[in-house]
Order: sequence, then structure tokens, then C-alpha cells
Amino acid sequence: MSVQPELRSLEIDIPSQPEALVKLSLLLAEDDVNLQAVGELIESDMALAAAVLKAVNSSLYGLKGRVQSVLQAVTYLGMREVAAITFEMGLRAAFPPAAELEPLWQRAARRGLVMGRLGQRLSLDAWAAHSAGLFEECGKAVLFRHAPDHYGSMLRAAGSDVELVTLEKTGFGVSHDALGAALCESWGLGPAAVASVRHHVAIQAEGRFPVQMTRRAIGALSAIAKVLIDDAERLDEVAAAVAPEADLDQTLALRGARAVAEQLAEALGRGR
Repeated sequence: MSVQPELRSLEIDIPSQPEALVKLSLLLAEDDVNLQAVGELIESDMALAAAVLKAVNSSLYGLKGRVQSVLQAVTYLGMREVAAITFEMGLRAAFPPAAELEPLWQRAARRGLVMGRLGQRLSLDAWAAHSAGLFEECGKAVLFRHAPDHYGSMLRAAGSDVELVTLEKTGFGVSHDALGAALCESWGLGPAAVASVRHHVAIQAEGRFPVQMTRRAIGALSAIAKVLIDDAERLDEVAAAVAPEADLDQTLALRGARAVAEQLAEALGRGR
């Protein structure tokens, strides 16, 4: 999809989707996904394959044995999670390495994993949930690449994403949530993921959804994942606020969130 004209006029470049991810998206869109073809595609890019295997073998997944190939990773984790890791690595590679962005990518990996698994437990679109989690903060990377010194100062000055959005709009005329949604659209993510990225700051801060947002389930998972990772004591409060507005069963959402949290804690413990 094309970038919105008002964003294009700001002369802030949004990176193109890497060719390997374009091909991967086409393979994943097939009714009967060819796992062999997916594995071969990822492994055909040596740098990408190495990054994927490094991520799969990290403490975040806590696998009992070391994975040696992409197809083996698919066997252990499933196609969705391996594809999401591939997108994560492709997204990171689209931006110059920077110490300031490393916490962003670490949060993206954990948030995407939590949202994808929670979406699966709630019978939602787990791929949309996982990809929304991965791309949620990517607009920050876009702005950092555009003006590293200026934006680096903003990142240090802002006490929250709400404050950061205000600084961004003043300094650049656009906020990272809007830029992130534009990148999601240009990379072909689905409408539910795009909507979650576009509105995540407001949803997480206020526990309410913009009236114009009709696809709300993934956005609710974003709010639940954030509080689950950052402040688990508020999980019940946040779930009570967002679940009804997204037509989610609050009890099932809480049960799923706690189960995913236990999975993550176990994986991190095993990976130490």
C-alpha cells in the first residue's frame, strides 16, 4: 500500500519491505503453506537465517536443545512464530544498528510473542496479533533514522509514550504511532494490525478505544500485553477496561494472559 500523502510530504522516509519478506508474505498467503519452501527461502539469505536462528535459540524461547536449521525451528515453534521472528529480523535490518534502538527491538520481540500466543489462546488472528506487537514501536525507529540526535534527545526527555507523542508532533509534525501504522501498511500487514499500531498509545494510556476504530481485538491484546510485561499487578484492571470494548471475554482474556506469562517465565528461566 502507498504511504499517506500527508506523511510523504514530511520527507520522512519509510523503509521498503525487504525482498525476502515480500516473498515470505506471498508464501504465507497460500492456503496450503509449503513449509519446505518457507524454510528454504529464509535459509537462502544467510544473514537473515543466522539472525533467525540466533533469536530462536535465545532465552526468550527457552528451548531444551539448540536448533540448527530453520525447518527444525518450525518443528519446535511452529510456522507462525518462525515467520514472525523472520519479520522481526527483517524489520531490524531495515534500520542502521543503534544502541538507542536496542531496547525497542527487545520489547518488540517479547511483546510480539506475548500478543501472538494470547491471540492464539483467544481464537483471534494470532499472526495479526504477533505482527502488531513486533511493529508497535517501529515508528520510533523511523524517526530515529530520520534525525538521530534530535530524536534521541526526545526519547531521553519523554517520561511516557504520551509525552513522546506530543514532543514528536511538535518537532516533526507526526508521531511514531502514525508513522508505524504507515510502515505496517506499506509492508502489507492486515488492517487489524495496522489499527492496533496506529492507536496503541491512546489505548494503553486511557484504556479506551477511538470511536473510529472498528477492529479492536488486537488493540486490546496490545494493552494487555503491555501491562502484563510492565506492571502485572494491574492486569485485572486493564483487562476489565479493554476487554468489553473489544468484545472479548474478560475471564478468558485474563486466563490466557496468565498462562502466556507462565510460559514466558518458564522459557526465560530455562534459557538462563
